Amino acid sequence: MKKTIQENSINAGFCAAKLITKRHAKTFFFASRFLPKDKQRAAYSVYAICRISDDSVDNTQRLLSPDMLGQIKEKIEAAYAHKKLDDDLLLAFKSTVDKYQIPKRYFDELIEGMYMDLNKNIYKNFAELYDYCYKVAGVVGLIMLKIFGHTHLEAEEYAKDLGIAMQLTNILRDIKEDYQRGRIYLPQDEMNKFGVLENQIAKRKLDENLIALFKFQIKRARKFYNKSNEGIRMIANLKSRLVVRIMKEMYAGILQSIEKNNYDVFTKRAHINYLGKLTLALKILLNPDVYKNQSC
Repeated sequence: MKKTIQENSINAGFCAAKLITKRHAKTFFFASRFLPKDKQRAAYSVYAICRISDDSVDNTQRLLSPDMLGQIKEKIEAAYAHKKLDDDLLLAFKSTVDKYQIPKRYFDELIEGMYMDLNKNIYKNFAELYDYCYKVAGVVGLIMLKIFGHTHLEAEEYAKDLGIAMQLTNILRDIKEDYQRGRIYLPQDEMNKFGVLENQIAKRKLDENLIALFKFQIKRARKFYNKSNEGIRMIANLKSRLVVRIMKEMYAGILQSIEKNNYDVFTKRAHINYLGKLTLALKILLNPDVYKNQSC
């Protein structure tokens, strides 16, 4: 059957989303190869929208106005309002949210988190940081869970836990870059507790106090990773379950990299190289436990 003009536009949007994901999310793109094609394309379209939002806030070369983020919000609202769209990427996004019935409130919360980056540069305590992490990452876990499917409603809480664990990992890895953008995501009360001053981060001075604070943050992130394990078993689709497991282990591996670098996040960027990713993925694929799911 001959494809319609709209179908061609949607396919073009999915292709554009794939390129954006490949360029900006190497770890996710690597893991996503194991997904069924329809879920893979859907995940790319969601990431592309999230990445556009991220670009609006995290550009270190110039400070973009809140109007730019407002334009992204308007586009998402247009997709949910069933208005006529002439943007291929948004058509692919609309196709995804319609097919998987992704609530608009998830993207509203995501945008709220992006606005926090424009208006907030310090966090008094972990309660404030948790709210931020939920909005920029926990909610992404909920969105992806809609695409992947699950067998228990409790899976939603675990999806949030995994997103928060990943964001806490990003915060530790990117302390230097975030400070250059004028932000400190380490809770202020915890910095005070460990005797860490903002000046230390500015001067990139790694001492016993800062290392102790990093160890505390790593321990917290691992608690969230561990809590998420139960939810991964609730993902219905086997390939999706494998992908989430791979993503979880790769991000958790960044914490190990920080430890191997003796907590020096200022001169050494914690990461897992391509060979390391292949080895980790193979180890997961050969583990029979990951093929078990918790059915209803």
